[in-house]
Amino acid sequence: MDIGIGVIGCGTIASAYLKNLTRAPGARVVALADLDVGRARALASTFGVPHALDPDALLARPDIDLVVDLTIPAAHYDVNRRALEARKGVYAEKPLAATAAEARALVELAARVDQPLGGAPDTFLGVGLQTARAALDEGAIGRPFAAVAHMVSSGPERWHHSPDFFYQPGAGPLLDMGPYYVTALVSLFGPVASVLADGGQTWPERTIGQGPRAGERFPVDVATHVTLLLRFASGARATLLTTFDVQASELPRIEVFGERGTLALPDPNTFKGPVRVRTATDDAWREVPAVPGFASNARGIGALDLAAAHRAGRAPRASGNLASHVLDVLEGGLTALRTGARVEIDSRPDRPAPLTPDDLAELGWTQEAPA
Repeated sequence: MDIGIGVIGCGTIASAYLKNLTRAPGARVVALADLDVGRARALASTFGVPHALDPDALLARPDIDLVVDLTIPAAHYDVNRRALEARKGVYAEKPLAATAAEARALVELAARVDQPLGGAPDTFLGVGLQTARAALDEGAIGRPFAAVAHMVSSGPERWHHSPDFFYQPGAGPLLDMGPYYVTALVSLFGPVASVLADGGQTWPERTIGQGPRAGERFPVDVATHVTLLLRFASGARATLLTTFDVQASELPRIEVFGERGTLALPDPNTFKGPVRVRTATDDAWREVPAVPGFASNARGIGALDLAAAHRAGRAPRASGNLASHVLDVLEGGLTALRTGARVEIDSRPDRPAPLTPDDLAELGWTQEAPA
């Protein structure tokens, strides 16, 4: 693989991506871009990237094959559309676009211009969820029929210096953290067929806990405690709770129930394990041997897999179809919350294939020093 990469958006998450992209075999990070070119220049210096530009200049470069979009969510549709129109592949941070309709339009555009399109999260490609996938496929708990998933938090205002945007339309616990959980569940069960929801808002205002605005109150404009009931095309069902309202909890991140036992999965916002199993014949939980793979923060491997898949003519794993479907599900959940009715989900992406040893080698994984 020989791929020229340009990154647009040099905020906090960019360093995690660049740590991996700049040392991946066959990948060249050619340029960084930001509306604040000075910020791009500083990050380029840190990671040894040769060019720091504005976004227009980056999109005009012929040596860039893939654009990694790390801008704010409100800008994703415009940045991704312009990159595709410039005949560049695109991998975007979550969400793929601000609305499901925009995400579907990007998928259609990518097909028309024959360019690869993908989106975060790619954490389901980490060793934790890949181990769980292998255990399910090998029948460790028999036929899986249900799951529970919990994203339980007291809210980001405790640690974030300017948390207002987490409580505005387009965010909230469901849209902010739900993509990790829904993507993980789709990687295990396949696509979601319908969704039902309930929830609400516990407090109309929040107080910033630290930083220069500590003590300042701000309004809440979204539901902060939301439960989804997901029905998958495979027949499996899952309950997903996302909340910014709970002060303490011992709920598991994800548990998958099969006819012969249960799998306990790690946080889908990470790449690591462990995965544990307990069947009807077990006296205690036991850890599932981990498959080879990425256990540390490997954000960006979805982008590398996207580029490799396009070159090889195979389906990418963190695909635009998958990212668009996840947004369909989350937006459908908000519609169900508003109307009280079950919402049908029409999109049907393929269940992503598990990573093979050859895939891991191409993505730069080594047993001694995972990326």
